Amino acid sequence: MPPSPGQDQPEVQLSAGRLRGATEGGVAVFRAVPYAAPPVGDLRWRPPQPHPGWSGTRDATADGPSAPQMYAEGGDPVLGGHGSPPFDDDCLTLNVWTPAADGARRPVLVWIHGGGFVSGSGSLPGYSGETFARDGDLVVVSINYRIGPLGYLNPDGDDESANLWLGDQIAALCWVNAHISAFGGDPGRVTVAGQSGGALSTAALAGHPLAQGLVRRVILQSPPLGLDLPDPAAYRERTAAYLESAGAGDAAHLRALPWQQVIAAAAGLFARTSAWGYWPTPFLPVVDGTSLRTHPALALLDGPAADIDVMIGWTREEATFGFALDAGYADATRKQVTDRIADTFGAEAAPEVYAAYARARPGSRPVDVLMDLITDELFRVPAVRLAEARAASGHPVWAYQFDLPTPAHEGRLGATHCLELPFVFDNFDQWAHAPFLAGLDPAVRDGLAHAMHRAWISFVRTGDPNHPDLPRWRPYDARSRTTMRFDAVVGALDDLAGASRRLHGPARTSAQPSAPLI
Repeated sequence: MPPSPGQDQPEVQLSAGRLRGATEGGVAVFRAVPYAAPPVGDLRWRPPQPHPGWSGTRDATADGPSAPQMYAEGGDPVLGGHGSPPFDDDCLTLNVWTPAADGARRPVLVWIHGGGFVSGSGSLPGYSGETFARDGDLVVVSINYRIGPLGYLNPDGDDESANLWLGDQIAALCWVNAHISAFGGDPGRVTVAGQSGGALSTAALAGHPLAQGLVRRVILQSPPLGLDLPDPAAYRERTAAYLESAGAGDAAHLRALPWQQVIAAAAGLFARTSAWGYWPTPFLPVVDGTSLRTHPALALLDGPAADIDVMIGWTREEATFGFALDAGYADATRKQVTDRIADTFGAEAAPEVYAAYARARPGSRPVDVLMDLITDELFRVPAVRLAEARAASGHPVWAYQFDLPTPAHEGRLGATHCLELPFVFDNFDQWAHAPFLAGLDPAVRDGLAHAMHRAWISFVRTGDPNHPDLPRWRPYDARSRTTMRFDAVVGALDDLAGASRRLHGPARTSAQPSAPLI
């Protein structure tokens, strides 16, 4: 006879039906909870629809499928993989971790995974909310949403089907607002956090009219705010290129294809949209003035979103993640890099800018200059500009830079993109598959993780990341430009990104192309 529901089998009653979860690591976990109807058949490339509910008690002890995405056995040499089977169209689910499904009304942390808009999953072991729930007395939610061609294309070309990824995330936030109290959470104290593409999503949500009142705080980890996002006209060209790659004449044809073919056709778009020295982004949010009214870099500057508490940060060598281990970049010449710099600064200024980057990193090779340039363009400088703008308007942010380099791959990665993640979650046992953690000193690693993990908990709970084991961290303002430096020795520095800020000057159009297309 199966055990009766109890402490090891927590249950909650929702309007859609009853859920039975499990107890793991001392917290209650509910997995694969649907927040919208499966986007299959005619609902593929349609806005998320309400879930019809279920009868009886739904088992919520196992992860559901992740969003369809490209997948290679053996992973990659940096993360070791960022999404694993099973994959399926029926992916609009979320996971919840809570100290108890009671009436305690705890602060809520909603996590949005990154992955270059083409990979990732809220069910990855590294994104487990167990440590945050247990250490911070928080309710943690991680979500799956449509990515790649299924989330970022609009083959029907209508307004309501644009930016489906964002529609999914808004639906998940609405679900949290309606149901999180059943899990012991407070719908009035929701922090949304994300990394990379998930951080761009977080910024977009914070400023979205349909999310007003649903988000109190945001944490933006390495948001690629420097991306030049296309308008609908530019993206129609990209959609046409994808249709050609898929061998499909129209949306009806695409809906009839198995998701495996839909995802496989993305490889053709990668090839057609890549350019030397630029982070490949075949699928992008579209600033259409309706579903996404403005660039997420501007979403937190005025209106109701201006009063949202913001923490933002970047890693010192973001770009090495995508380029440093690529043999095609290791032998980059000074001329190649200077020509790439000219895309942003113009041909006349490019040699001087190259020299400035080289001076800032003595002994640097051309590829090192390129890494710093891409890091600045996509991540560091746009983040600093957001901090500057909010400080000028009287709505400062808490800014940080993650500086701890990894010894993995002979040190070529430095403090690379994604490296802060296991420190933030403080769950290195869940990242054993990740090559970029090899060689880290356990004492340094664990001490830094404690400082960061507790800072994130404090921010979620109070809007202030300070805690007793952290040096004093002041908000970023126009005078001191205080930025917390997370390294083997943690400390708050004034104007840590000043050299990059001055070199790039006022905001200009990003060099990151939303094209070339063909």
